[in-house]
Amino acid sequence: MARSIVLRQLTGSAKSRAQLEQKLADRNVPEDAATAVLDRYEDLGLVDDVEFARMWVSSRVEYRHLGRSALRRELTLKGVDRDTVADALANVSDEQEYEGALALVRRKVTAADRRELASPDADRQRLVRRLVSMLARKGYPPGTAFRAVNEVLGEDEDGVIPDDD
Repeated sequence: MARSIVLRQLTGSAKSRAQLEQKLADRNVPEDAATAVLDRYEDLGLVDDVEFARMWVSSRVEYRHLGRSALRRELTLKGVDRDTVADALANVSDEQEYEGALALVRRKVTAADRRELASPDADRQRLVRRLVSMLARKGYPPGTAFRAVNEVLGEDEDGVIPDDD
């Protein structure tokens, strides 16, 4: 029974060992049986927290543009140990993190925001706070967030916000 539960769980998406342990506990599988099955699947390479964390980080950086702090939080919630999380996050460069922040800001800044900033009574600080707060929620450190926002909102010498399109 434990084997079929684990295989079914792994069919949908990769899972951490802790997630699989929790699923087996939820199904009232005895702890010794769960441990035996998970150890066997770990030996076969079907359960691998290191690979799970590496793939999770790669996917979330590329498609969701999450910062390291958010990735750390997600992996910790999935039961991945601290050292494995640190190793997976070491693969994310400062430049990758910055590029992700830029992509998010570019996606969030609307044409209306650009028009508003071009007006003489524009409230640039309100927009900056909104965008930096969004990046903070996505796990970006303040320095990276402000740098990305300032780059996207950067004015040219005429005071016109450049259009990225």
